[in-house]
Amino acid sequence: MLKKSDLKIKDHSFSQEEFNLIYDAQLDKYTTTPVPDNLGDYYKAENYISHTDAKTGFTDKLYQSVKHFMLNRKLNLISKYASKGKLLDIGAGTGDFLKSAKKAGWEVSGIEPSEAARKNSLKKGIALFESEQDLGDQKFEVISMWHVLEHVPDTQKQIQWIFNHLTENGIAVIAIPNFKSYDAQHYKEFWAAWDVPRHLHHFSSKSIRLLFERSGFTCIAQKPLIFDSFYVSMLSEKYQGSKFPLIPGFFRGLVSNMKALPNGEYSSLIYILKKH
Repeated sequence: MLKKSDLKIKDHSFSQEEFNLIYDAQLDKYTTTPVPDNLGDYYKAENYISHTDAKTGFTDKLYQSVKHFMLNRKLNLISKYASKGKLLDIGAGTGDFLKSAKKAGWEVSGIEPSEAARKNSLKKGIALFESEQDLGDQKFEVISMWHVLEHVPDTQKQIQWIFNHLTENGIAVIAIPNFKSYDAQHYKEFWAAWDVPRHLHHFSSKSIRLLFERSGFTCIAQKPLIFDSFYVSMLSEKYQGSKFPLIPGFFRGLVSNMKALPNGEYSSLIYILKKH
């Protein structure tokens, strides 16, 4: 069981440096410190999969396969809460989600700071903006962030920006790791979804609801990302030093999902938040 106190976590995937996670009891969240001055360099590792379409190893292939399988499921979820209109994806990566949304009839826009990812997206016919400033005062029916909010330095400022750029009764769709999941509790400092220092903030369901309520949102739904527990657990097994991480990782991912059935504490959660 993770203690509600400060933690020390290693960047297992890139630098091997250690970072502190400072616990905020009021919000029930952790903050990564120190934040490196050259934070962008920590995204330049060849294996940073969100910025590529890499399929070099089994876990890469698994990630890409699940990503494509989930595209329509994500769009079907959104369509339950919003009519088709303008959709903005922040941290759009290589553009696969927006490509599917465009095909489904949405008017799409996306933001992606990584030049390499933007180039990959453009090859698929999806041009992305580099920053939010490029959008001016445009408003959208839906703004999504798929595993992106945890990378943003100023969470409240980002949430307020989303509020200001949503239409009346627009929705924000936010997917993030959940440090209260079974896999996080089991792997502790080896849990792959800490992903320091790239993940600057680490949220619970309580912290997301409180932060969004401050800016005028109401959480109208909370849904699991079932497959995340398997991928995260396999990586966590690897970080623990397992020579054969796939089988125990799959088992822990399955256990995590089963443990979450009564309490909703899945490895990753999608929040549907309505502007009011």
